[in-house]
Amino acid sequence: MSNSTKHAEEKIIFAHYNEKTIRVYQAYNHKIADEAVELGSFGASFKMERMTWIKPSFLWMMYRSGWGTKIDQERILAIDISREGFDAILSDVVLSSFHSDAYVSLDEWKLKLQNSQVRCQWDPDRDIHGNPLHRRAVQLGLKGDMVENYVHKWIVEVNDITEHVIQIREAIQLNSFEVSMLPNEREYHLDDCIQRTLGMVTR
Repeated sequence: MSNSTKHAEEKIIFAHYNEKTIRVYQAYNHKIADEAVELGSFGASFKMERMTWIKPSFLWMMYRSGWGTKIDQERILAIDISREGFDAILSDVVLSSFHSDAYVSLDEWKLKLQNSQVRCQWDPDRDIHGNPLHRRAVQLGLKGDMVENYVHKWIVEVNDITEHVIQIREAIQLNSFEVSMLPNEREYHLDDCIQRTLGMVTR
């Protein structure tokens, strides 16, 4: 990572990935999840015309879904997508709010926001109890062709990890949680251009 970074400690993409794929998480109801597991991608119950949000941070997904207890978020899917696809998503990102280090002007941001098919939002990452951490976790909202490509081209594998999520949730409640239960996430390195696009560095 460039030494010129200013917000690197606050905004870092942590993810489970290898040379070919990177894992993102989504939570859905039983019907959508059952189709996705059966098909290896999303089926007819998935609304292609809606913006869909993908999250590389496992614990942020747990916070967002209440560890799989919120309505229509009972099933947690771990979705491995191609690194090529993920990088394509990042290359089209526009921040969901104006950031002076990423855009020359408010008008430039508004224009890019109108034309982009990817929204980027940074939220405080969470610990196992849902407490906010110093660093921020990224979530990416896809629409239009980006959703089409995500569903039909970039998804490599879909795994239902709901049972494992329940096991971790119960272990936390019983004070028997171990860090080894969590997925191994590490920093996803990005070039300076993408970091600026994501609002991670100053100009």
